[in-house]
Amino acid sequence: MSEGGPEPAAGPPATAEVEARVDPKIDPTIDPKIDPKFDPKIDPSLRWIIAGGGALPESNQVSIEQDLGLALGLVEGSPGVLLFAGGPGTRTVQVQRDAEELEAADPVVMALADLFSPRGGRGARYRPTTLPVAAEASASSVLGALKKALAAPGAGPLFLYIAGHGDAGAAPRDNTIALWGQSRLSVADLAEVVDAGARPLALVLTTCFSGGFAELAFAGAEPGRGAATAPRCGLFASTWDLEASGCDPNPDRRAQEGYGLHFLAALRGHDRDGERLPVAELDLDDDGRISLLEAHTRARIAARGIGVPTTTSERWLREVGPAAGRSVAVTLPEEEAVIRALGAELGIDPAEPASAADALAELERAIDERKGALLEAQVAEDRAYGDAAAAILGRWPVLDDPWHPDFATMLEDDRAAIASHLEVDATYRAYLDARGEADRLQIEIGDLRGEAARYERLARAIETRALAGRLAARGGAEWRHYAELLACERSLPPVGSGGP
Repeated sequence: MSEGGPEPAAGPPATAEVEARVDPKIDPTIDPKIDPKFDPKIDPSLRWIIAGGGALPESNQVSIEQDLGLALGLVEGSPGVLLFAGGPGTRTVQVQRDAEELEAADPVVMALADLFSPRGGRGARYRPTTLPVAAEASASSVLGALKKALAAPGAGPLFLYIAGHGDAGAAPRDNTIALWGQSRLSVADLAEVVDAGARPLALVLTTCFSGGFAELAFAGAEPGRGAATAPRCGLFASTWDLEASGCDPNPDRRAQEGYGLHFLAALRGHDRDGERLPVAELDLDDDGRISLLEAHTRARIAARGIGVPTTTSERWLREVGPAAGRSVAVTLPEEEAVIRALGAELGIDPAEPASAADALAELERAIDERKGALLEAQVAEDRAYGDAAAAILGRWPVLDDPWHPDFATMLEDDRAAIASHLEVDATYRAYLDARGEADRLQIEIGDLRGEAARYERLARAIETRALAGRLAARGGAEWRHYAELLACERSLPPVGSGGP
């Protein structure tokens, strides 16, 4: 499941995908106001803000809580604030049920729900968080805490870590993070608060499409306005137009895959399973410490998901880096590590950079072919759903509405006949087969995306090295800003008593 990836939509059939059902009373213009009443009782000179969770409980998977717990373990002992999901006292952590629990569920009710109202979370239970949460992680809470912290001059760099789900807009600046209460935090929202801040900021986002926030390299998150003057940088789980892996209701960490898991483990000197790694694999500049960018590099190499991690410095290079011209050697140990590791794994000679791009293009063509087949399969699924729904509702007209006054009585009186219908009806079986084919193609596309991601990470590293060499040869203010972004990305998290 993708981190920040879409959840099945409510209502039949389950061919469209959305992250959350948006209440029509909620203003969708992505303009969250900072709640003046919000006060998590924090010191404005705090060193970190850790936030995350889903817009609703069904999109607040336990892996998000686990990742925030890892992040908290790094910084605990230094001043900061933790914002999570619905806040203290809410039952908002989604945990996958055991197989035995699922087998105990009413099969007729589950089949009807799956047919008429498919949605994420039915196979899960919900519990309160085990984290020491200060407040909910709504857009207004995150912006309120950030605004208060950034207003403290001389307090030193601030570390902001956000985990959860994200959505892509028409342009990178329109991308959003989905937060509690179906609120949205956009690139533009964050830029407005950060631009007015008095402290440097290092940002880590693990959401889908999080690379849209790399626009923070620019003033107002608008490339046309040039370099941002407020010192800040960011590291992101994927580019602005690609999903990222993660957000799993299965609490077994061995079954999970996500940028945050690799990134946070690397900051501790570990692999994703908690095993100690050789220092040389992580400390790429040999300074005896593991920086944010070095941990990010580990995720680029080791993560097996569909994300293509990126940074503000990468975004800046792709805006101002010369497409051609003289080049000089630049020391970029992080890019060299990616090129060396992924080049060897994929059999790509770094001296022939076009080969990685060619392999990626071939995989993208295969993905496009599967997408065409998926669209056809979804049309067939929709048609089959209509036939199956008509067959059952013609006999039991309220079974698609569990809130109808007659639903419980009809289900109780005709349970045996309904169960028999679901067992033998040809239209229902045809619907399940059609949906199964669409699901198969979805999985196939996901597998191809995971393979393509590794080629794209390699291709981007090769491109970054080339762009940096040409920009260094040209020099000037644009090169200096690139160096500033890199220095910020190479900073350390505010390690507390729980850190490595």
